[in-house]
Amino acid sequence: MIKRIGIVLLLIFCSQELWAQELSFKTVVSKNRLGSNERLRITFSINKQGADNFTPPNFKNFKLLAGPMQATNFSYTNGKRSFEQSYTYTIQPIKKGVFTITSATIEYEGNVIKTNTVKVTVTGAVEIPKDPNDPSYIASQNVHLVAEISNTKPYVGESISVVYKLYVDVNNVSVRNTRELEAPAFNGFWNQNINVNQWEPKMSEFRGKPHRYVVVKKAVLIPQKSGKLTIDPMSIEVAAGVPIGRTDLFGNRMSKNTNLTVTTGRRTVNVKSLPEENKPVNFSGAVGELNFSVTSSKAQLEANESAQIKVEVTGKGNLKLIELPGIETPNGLEKYEPEHKESIRTNLSGLNGKVYDQYTVVPQYKGKYKIPSVSFSYFNLKEKAYKTITTKPIFINAPHGATPSNGDDSVVAKRDVVSSGATIRYISNRTNLKPIGKTKDFLNSNAFYALLALPLLAIPLGIFIGRQKRARDSDVVGNKRRKADRLAKKYLSEAQKQLGNKEPFYIALERALHNYLKAKLQIETSDISKEKIAIILKDKGVDELTISTFIKVLNDSDFARYAPSTDGMMQQEYENAKQVITKIDKQL
Repeated sequence: MIKRIGIVLLLIFCSQELWAQELSFKTVVSKNRLGSNERLRITFSINKQGADNFTPPNFKNFKLLAGPMQATNFSYTNGKRSFEQSYTYTIQPIKKGVFTITSATIEYEGNVIKTNTVKVTVTGAVEIPKDPNDPSYIASQNVHLVAEISNTKPYVGESISVVYKLYVDVNNVSVRNTRELEAPAFNGFWNQNINVNQWEPKMSEFRGKPHRYVVVKKAVLIPQKSGKLTIDPMSIEVAAGVPIGRTDLFGNRMSKNTNLTVTTGRRTVNVKSLPEENKPVNFSGAVGELNFSVTSSKAQLEANESAQIKVEVTGKGNLKLIELPGIETPNGLEKYEPEHKESIRTNLSGLNGKVYDQYTVVPQYKGKYKIPSVSFSYFNLKEKAYKTITTKPIFINAPHGATPSNGDDSVVAKRDVVSSGATIRYISNRTNLKPIGKTKDFLNSNAFYALLALPLLAIPLGIFIGRQKRARDSDVVGNKRRKADRLAKKYLSEAQKQLGNKEPFYIALERALHNYLKAKLQIETSDISKEKIAIILKDKGVDELTISTFIKVLNDSDFARYAPSTDGMMQQEYENAKQVITKIDKQL
């Protein structure tokens, strides 16, 4: 009997030891120093049962790859019982530097508890030990992003192209989805993107092995200065499936999904200066294979009739950057400011088409007018030499109209101002003013009485408007609906402008949905998963149907960029997004 009592007291003592255990809620990271291409595992753990409402920190400067993975652990060692509840995330840095991961929070017995903060140092990319069986390693060896530059040694002003291709060895890996993480920067270049409307897989060889590739981006670049210019890297996140060597019941290969980031790395272009030798005085930077002309729409004009003088450059070159020379007109031929027009096609070979300034000229007198010749200089890339084109003079005949005061119909010359005794007159100190006519007084006029009665008429109108406003203000449901509709139109305005352009439309639609949640919930929704968004909306009182509709619109906008779509489908996606924003705003 005494032995049994001793065992009971021992158990009670151990239980008291357990509950006397000090509360601990802490953050632990797998490493405090890592490369920009490595991953970091971070775990938040608490040693008390009953904690709830865990909130992770904002992983600023990091990309969330996986998590949260929850685990609960009970143990009983040497008469001591322990408990641990943990939340684990996998994150990856998006830039170099020293960053502080802020505290996570959790509620325990009515109190909000915070973890410790953690400092992490992110260095440049490091060499990661290669495990040939690791799916991430296998994917990285079979998926490549390449920037192909047409010419790495151009002249200043010479057009070059850069094509971004994603190569995949389809025998070893499959690509499920992609997302652009970092767009390339073209500092020192004039640049223009060429739309890639649809990704078309093609076969080619890469490093001696057959690969399938798609063109993900194309751009035309024109260097603006000489020297070494750097094209910053483009980065894409790829969701890949790596075969695991087994098949399912239907004989299909089973794969393990993994995410990896592929990048082009920085590329350098060595830009050559244009030669100083034999450079024309009037050279203004035109480069290419160009033609130049000055033409007139008419050679003979009637009185008050106009003609159009066109100064035009055609061909292939840096057309959008060309400064066209002006024309000089003689006295008596009035010249108006030119209208600048362009008709340019952009392709990988550069800019092709024409640019021109169109002047309108009108003769003030009859006579014969001469527009002098115009010279245009450019650097010819084919011959590696400067060329100057000089046009012929243009003659315009105006046989009718007023005769110039000098009587010369062939040329209108400038004349000096000739003073005379009547040029300056003294101010008269006597007046001889007479009334123009009898005017009616405003007092007692019809207008006087109309203005007098206007305030009286405005009173019932003001009462009517006030009643309408009060009725509108009392309509709470209607006001919420109108406010929500205005809010939806505000966030979706950019997507509406891009209707018909598939990829820009879906990018704008996805951005609008994230910006809406960011404004309403004060969170960075682009940094968290769709599951977390659903949890936050549910906590805010949004019903399940509306949440599922919102997530569906997000998913559709993500996947539709890489699938065929029509204008009708885009219009329907726009309407769905508008309706779901309106519903969420009403419920919030």
